Amino acid sequence: MCLKGLQKMSNEILYNSQVISFLEELWGDGFLSPGGSDEVKKVIEGIQIKDKRVLDIGSGSGACAVLLAKDYSAKQVVGIDVEPPVCEAAQNSVLAAGLSEKISIELVSPGKLPFEDGSFDIVFSKDSIIHIPDKSALAEDVFRVLKPGGHFAASDWLISHAGQPSPEMSEYIKAEGLDFAMASPGEYQEAFSKAGFVDVELVNRNPWYSSIAAKELEWLKGPEREGLSIRHGKEFIDHQVEIWEKLVGVLKSGEHCPHHIRAKKP
Repeated sequence: MCLKGLQKMSNEILYNSQVISFLEELWGDGFLSPGGSDEVKKVIEGIQIKDKRVLDIGSGSGACAVLLAKDYSAKQVVGIDVEPPVCEAAQNSVLAAGLSEKISIELVSPGKLPFEDGSFDIVFSKDSIIHIPDKSALAEDVFRVLKPGGHFAASDWLISHAGQPSPEMSEYIKAEGLDFAMASPGEYQEAFSKAGFVDVELVNRNPWYSSIAAKELEWLKGPEREGLSIRHGKEFIDHQVEIWEKLVGVLKSGEHCPHHIRAKKP
């Protein structure tokens, strides 16, 4: 989640405690999107994190910030988000890891990134910029806060084409209800290239998540469903099953295509 390029599409709290609790049970403590530490490793592969200052856009409940500081020895990680529940969860993750001196979590308002030009060596994001409608403004602001030679490394959920989504994709997005603003690989390529980045690279992760999501749906509909309904509420879990049924369909068609996105500031 984020800001004016970095701008939420509504004022509603999207990730409340119920949503956070469910997603962490599904994807692991501190994670609000799939893949965990293995996916983070793939996103930042080949980028030197040690002793660098990192901005984590849409830091969610904090697992990525903790990983970057603890496992990859970042000098400092600044995690930002626009919703109090996730910032509180992230702060708890940081405290539990004993990393308060290396990680700060900031609740920010929608708008321009609240940092000076050239403040960071790396800007990272895991599956959060889907909530940002204006990808060009996002790319320009990321470019601004990066130091020369700095890197942008992210994963995000994309749509395979520009223009209007298919009826199936529209139904999926409506079911999610999370203010998704999905862009195509071409739109990301154009936005980051026009902002001044070089070595813009996008890697399609659809085959990986198509397989994972199908297994997640089996889990949601299987023997665990009763316990999930007790812990999170029957109506809530019934709705998650509906979402995942639609998700698996648009992943299978290829229209929903998670990507890794990399770019470098000259």
